[in-house]
Parts: sequence; structure tokens; C-alpha cells
Amino acid sequence: MEVVKEYIAEKYNKPGAVFLGVVHRLDRPTSGVVVFARTSKALARLNKMFSKRETEKIYWAIVKNPPPKLEDTLMHFLKRNSKQNKSYAHIKEVPDSKKAILHYKLLKKLDNYYLLEITLETGRHHQIRSQLSAIGCAIKGDLKYGFDRSNSDGSIHLHAKRLTLTHPVQKEEICIEATPPVDAVWNACN
Repeated sequence: MEVVKEYIAEKYNKPGAVFLGVVHRLDRPTSGVVVFARTSKALARLNKMFSKRETEKIYWAIVKNPPPKLEDTLMHFLKRNSKQNKSYAHIKEVPDSKKAILHYKLLKKLDNYYLLEITLETGRHHQIRSQLSAIGCAIKGDLKYGFDRSNSDGSIHLHAKRLTLTHPVQKEEICIEATPPVDAVWNACN
């Protein structure tokens, strides 16, 4: 965050303390698009957009096993275990669970893996990781959700590829895209 604050101070010639609000965050081992707000008013407007699901989030995931269908909608009830920092996907509602919906499609068969594109309808704790694991498609490097080995850098192959939203002040639609990290598996996705 300090790097972003320094960037804003320099770019907008801001003296003193710089406001920076985190709007859209990612799990630590995930790469991709993150959104910050430069003003408290923009932060409030963006938070409202996210809570009302007025944004579109597209993720890419590399998985070892082929998904059961070429494309599908997954609906589970996720129950979070705070002690383990993990969410468990259930087919039926259980106490303290939250409904989680995502849509996936197979984009590409790689040599040893599969590239999936995921569109989130809800934004739950570890939602993509938990739901893909529930259908036998653990994400490459994600030991917590069933992949057999970690990536050497501690990352997982889950990437926030694209985020589409309405600018909080100018009211124009903006689409932010992030290129996946450079590694042999991600490079094979191009």
C-alpha cells in the first residue's frame, strides 16, 4: 500500500498524508487486478457497487483435473472455518453458511493442466478455491484446497484477470485487465 500511496502523492502532487482505500482485495497467493480508491467518497461508492454486485469479475485458474463439464454454474453453501482460514463447500445449506455462485468455462487444455475462466456471481471467502476443489479441480499450487504440491514461490495459479465497473466519479464504464505472472504454465495459456 505504501508504494501506491507514494505513486499517488507524486502523480497528483499531493502534499501530506494521502488517502488510500482498499476496495477489492485478493487472497495473498493470488495474482491480478486490485482496486484502490483515492478519496473516501470514491471508496464509499465503489464499496456500494461491489456489495450490490454491480461489477463483473473474471478470473483464470489452472487446474490439474478436467472439469466435469466444458462450462457450468456451481452453486454451493460455503461455511468458513476461521481457525483454519478455510471455507468448506456444501451442496445443501448448513448452519452459518453463505450461498456461493460462480460460472466457469474451459478455455484451454494445456499439456498437463486445464485453463478455466471463472465469473463470480457472489464474492465469498476463498470461494473459487473452495468450489473448484469441491468438483475435483483443485488449483495448481493450492495445498489448502487439495492440490498435491505447492508452487515454489508460494503462489497459486489463480489470477484476477479482468474487472469491469463504473468509475465512481466520471460514471464511465472501465475495464481493468491484468496479465498473468510470467511462468511456464501461465505462458502456455497465450
